[in-house]
Amino acid sequence: MQTDKDLAFQSKLYQRVAARISAAIESGALRPGDRLPSVRRLSQQHRVSVSTVLQAYAQLEAGGVLEARPQSGHYVRAPRALPEPRATRPPQETAPVSLSSLVAGIYSTCGYDEAAVGFGAAYTPFSLLPTRQLGRLFVAAVREAAHGGAEYDAPPGHLPLRQQIARRSLEWGSALSPEDFIITCGATEGLNLSLMAVARRGDTVAIESPTFFGILQMLEAHGLRALEIPTDSQDGMQLDALETGLKRYRVAAVLAVTNFSNPLGSCMPDANKEKLVGMLARREIPLIEDDVFGDLHHGPARPRVAKSFDRRGLVLSCGSFSKTLAHGYRVGWVAPGRFQDRVQLLKFSQTVATTTVPQRAIARFLEGGSYDRHLRTLRRKLAESMHRIGAGVAEHFPSGTRISQPKGGTVLWVELPRKVSALELHRRALAEGISIAPGPIFSARQRLSNFIRLSTAQEWNGRVEAALVRLGQLATELA
Repeated sequence: MQTDKDLAFQSKLYQRVAARISAAIESGALRPGDRLPSVRRLSQQHRVSVSTVLQAYAQLEAGGVLEARPQSGHYVRAPRALPEPRATRPPQETAPVSLSSLVAGIYSTCGYDEAAVGFGAAYTPFSLLPTRQLGRLFVAAVREAAHGGAEYDAPPGHLPLRQQIARRSLEWGSALSPEDFIITCGATEGLNLSLMAVARRGDTVAIESPTFFGILQMLEAHGLRALEIPTDSQDGMQLDALETGLKRYRVAAVLAVTNFSNPLGSCMPDANKEKLVGMLARREIPLIEDDVFGDLHHGPARPRVAKSFDRRGLVLSCGSFSKTLAHGYRVGWVAPGRFQDRVQLLKFSQTVATTTVPQRAIARFLEGGSYDRHLRTLRRKLAESMHRIGAGVAEHFPSGTRISQPKGGTVLWVELPRKVSALELHRRALAEGISIAPGPIFSARQRLSNFIRLSTAQEWNGRVEAALVRLGQLATELA
């Protein structure tokens, strides 16, 4: 039984541990966004009990010094939190899209340039991907294939891979079968095939504002008009505004990134997804869902897909392994519902088949259970990187800056003071080896001139930190 003296001593111990952590933060040894050692490890380092460390962490958490993140640990809290970006107010009218030349001009100068610090392109760095393990599976797939992998896996695609994706669909809140999926050349082809299946040249497609520039390029390529819908940085597309748009215009389809949108990082609540699917079903309007970031949640559970609420076969759900395993393998999928036959015919006419060997390598990776283990590590590292970059923006960017606060994905949406030109900031930053994605490429009308998107798919190091500090200085000069 503990005496009063024992309790007093234990109290002093946890206060000492808390004081040491606070001193490390004040000295700069621990910085905003840094992950602290695990409770067990810190108890061993300081030769105190686990309960003493828990008390120390609880005290620092209550004082706003630390924050606990589910399944990740304790982190040094950013010194100040910035407000979130204001929702956009796009004109409530349809418009043609003319963006490709601007996007091409921007990305031809950065892309995969290893000399630049890439806040511009949302590619997961190879150091965070299981490239060696996939490479071995790739070689094995070539050896085991009857013709060295030179044969077609004709649509709908490699059956073992479709079986593995179908099993994963249970985690999305769906219960899809292998026959529900068509394997595509990344999610990009899935989205393109979906648009071709449900819309014709001159039709209007409702999209989020802002939205991924790749989606805008697709609309432009297919001769489709855009109806931009205001989008909240937390909850996604504003359904009241969409309802108004649907009453005013004949909309052929709605295209949305429901989980951790690009560039906002918003995640539509399940209730809103269900409402959206029902709203469109009553009008017989298809929903094209881009779920490419769904597996990269930072919380304990994966968010559901809108497809899980679909009872009419009107949701065409697209995804890929490009963000989580290998961008260059170009392996994605679409579950097109009632449009299955049409999409499969279009797939065959456009590309005949998705390359065989990458499909087989990824199927093997999923069969062995490696994917879930890899995802746990990847999510933790991406969450840590996003937190560090967000803290850096709060510390180094000009007064008046706003920033999104996603709970998953790999991008941050930053609203800069109105005087700052995102295109000019892009030009100046690139001259110093730093790439960013300027706001105008995320708007059908090339608006959002004082917004930028920052990719947080980084391994945090001194070079990335220095680039973020310099980017903040350039933005301050323009402000």
